[in-house]
Amino acid sequence: MIPAFDRRSLITRLVGLSLLLLLFVQLVGFFVVRDSIARNARMQIAHEFDTGEKVWLRLLDQNAEKLRQSAALLAADYGFRSAVSSDDLETIGSALDNHGQRIGAAMTALLDTQLKVRAVSADDTGQGLADRLARLAPSLAEPAGNGGRIVVYEGRPYQLVMVPMRAPLVVGWVLMGFPVGAPLAQEMQRLLDIRLVLQVRQADGQLAAPVSTLAPQALQRLQQAQGPVEEIETGDATLLVRAIELNAAGGEARVLLLRSVDDVVAPYRQLQILLAGITAGGLLLFAIGSGLMARQLATPLRSLLAATQRLSRGDYSVPLEDVGRQDEIGKLAQSFDRMRVDIAAQQAEIRHLAYWDRLTGLPNRENFRESVQQAMARSAEGRELAVITLDLDRFKHVNDVLGYAFGDQLLKTVAGKLSDVMGETAGEVARLGGNEFALLLAPATPQQAAELAARVAQSLEQPLAIAEQTVDLSAGIGIACWPADAPDVDTLLSRSEIAMYVAKRKLEGPLRYDPAFDSASTQTLSLLTELRRAVDQGELRLYLQPKVTLADGVTHAAEALVRWEHPQRGLVPPMQFIPFAEQTGYIRQLTLWMFEEAARLLATPAAAGLRISVNLSTRDLLDLELSTRLAQLLQTHGVQATAFCLEITESAIMDDPQRAEAMLNRLSDQGYKLSIDDFGTGYSSLAYLKRLPVDELKIDKSFVMGMETDADDATIVRSTIDLAHNLGLSVVAEGVENAAILERLRALGCDEVQGYHISRPMPASAFMEWLKK
Repeated sequence: MIPAFDRRSLITRLVGLSLLLLLFVQLVGFFVVRDSIARNARMQIAHEFDTGEKVWLRLLDQNAEKLRQSAALLAADYGFRSAVSSDDLETIGSALDNHGQRIGAAMTALLDTQLKVRAVSADDTGQGLADRLARLAPSLAEPAGNGGRIVVYEGRPYQLVMVPMRAPLVVGWVLMGFPVGAPLAQEMQRLLDIRLVLQVRQADGQLAAPVSTLAPQALQRLQQAQGPVEEIETGDATLLVRAIELNAAGGEARVLLLRSVDDVVAPYRQLQILLAGITAGGLLLFAIGSGLMARQLATPLRSLLAATQRLSRGDYSVPLEDVGRQDEIGKLAQSFDRMRVDIAAQQAEIRHLAYWDRLTGLPNRENFRESVQQAMARSAEGRELAVITLDLDRFKHVNDVLGYAFGDQLLKTVAGKLSDVMGETAGEVARLGGNEFALLLAPATPQQAAELAARVAQSLEQPLAIAEQTVDLSAGIGIACWPADAPDVDTLLSRSEIAMYVAKRKLEGPLRYDPAFDSASTQTLSLLTELRRAVDQGELRLYLQPKVTLADGVTHAAEALVRWEHPQRGLVPPMQFIPFAEQTGYIRQLTLWMFEEAARLLATPAAAGLRISVNLSTRDLLDLELSTRLAQLLQTHGVQATAFCLEITESAIMDDPQRAEAMLNRLSDQGYKLSIDDFGTGYSSLAYLKRLPVDELKIDKSFVMGMETDADDATIVRSTIDLAHNLGLSVVAEGVENAAILERLRALGCDEVQGYHISRPMPASAFMEWLKK
């Protein structure tokens, strides 16, 4: 079972990745919105500062207008005018003082027509104020000054206005001043929620803030700032600052407008919190939905996984659970179940092919082995069983002559005959491979096994009629019994086959296994093992048999043969090691050894003009590297390919005609003379031989030796010579045992002969001495 949310599962990773992507998008959106709000807040504050600056100037204008009206009222007062006319300074001062207190003016003064101070309010008798007012009066008397002027006096800013007093001509000027103070700042905060600080440069160069609506901590931060200030942090808020310079007389003064960014952003913060809540809720809903979807996906996938585990164990019988869906998962489940059915069918077919022979329908070698093993396990103590193995004789000949289709039909017929012979006997018939069959008798005594083997041999003696062809068959039959002849199944099968091969070699009827059969096999195995060392140890010898040209009686060629001088066995006959070398593939090493020894001999001056024939086996002819290896040996010893004749049997060519033809063409192109050895004993067609690049036909000695006594052999020899000459080929006859045969061949126009009548094969050194004589 797969956990629903296994962190290693694909679904969990997909859901987790989706959640992370969604969270990432939400976070990016959150930060983008936050930054956008911050930018918008600053832009909004900038607009508010623009408005605040206008409002501030408007408040100053309104305050100046109030002062102007109050001053005009005083200037129009009859009593005040009379006091001015009579130059009653006491009355003038009292009037200025009373009127200033009544309207809240911080300072009042009377100036003459020459703008010199005549009197000031009772609170402001200092000469410093009078002197300063005298200096400011000209600018206040101008039309542009009617709107008032900011004056810094004793570290505080004042707003001054001056109006003329007429009677009807200007007889003087009334001046009034109000402090620019907290009421204006509070009004600004009330109207626009903008805090205000009025800074004045003191005599020591430090900035003082006589008017402020800031908290003390914030004001302290502001006062500590150096240079122009656009933003300050107060610890609990961020304040943006806009400075408005006041064209003040008597000192430097400016108004700072301050607005809290946090206050502007506060409404949006609530929106951000709401969005964060919505995001968290969305993520939660997405996680829940994804989890439910993951469960819906995981359930059929768990079913699929369980099915794959059953398939991996070889269980194809349990159908896949219906997932109840028609989407892609459902289609996948349906396809998977169809795959299960198909694999089950394929596995059944594979098992059938693995244990049953497709052609005959009989059990194959593996199936038969298991049957024997099971029979051994089931056999009670003291009960025997037997295995009979048979191999059809001349089956390759049937395939070559009548074709593989006929051979297949023949195998089916033999399988049917064996099954009929078995009848009701307890056991089994199997085809072990090729043309080899086996029978199991369980239980069976050696006598019963021998009787059944005899019936098998008798059934095969009857000619078989297949596709309008009648074929005579025989077989080598071997018997082995358990437990007398073998302790286990593999040994039993092996010894049954050993007995079969001995029966085939001796051309006898069915043979039961005898321990003596194994000694010959052991000797053969030892012989092959020693043959592998013979080349390296120099035990092989090159022999040559002369080939005489009948036209001039001179020896121009010889056939290379190999002999083995064994240190213990002495001279080993070729028939004892050549066939086994062909079976094991070591014949290729022997061929290369003979070719190199012949090349070494041909490289000597004494062998000038001599041509040596070397036999090629089937394995040599099918070796794709043969022509390359031979060319390397020629180059090593400095010999031409024309000094060699390569002899190939018909059977070697017909084992794989296409590959053989390709190799022969390569060898012919290199300059070798090619000869068909033992001509007349194979089954190749003349049409095929005509395509091959051969130069010579070598008549088999069986026909040559029979010329004296058998007219048919003589006819075959004569026809072969005529055929070869008509095809432009030379003819060599082997097996010339006496002078009469030699003369008949000369009369028939044979080109070259070899045989014991001329000379037996001899060592290479002896041949060179013979050649000189």
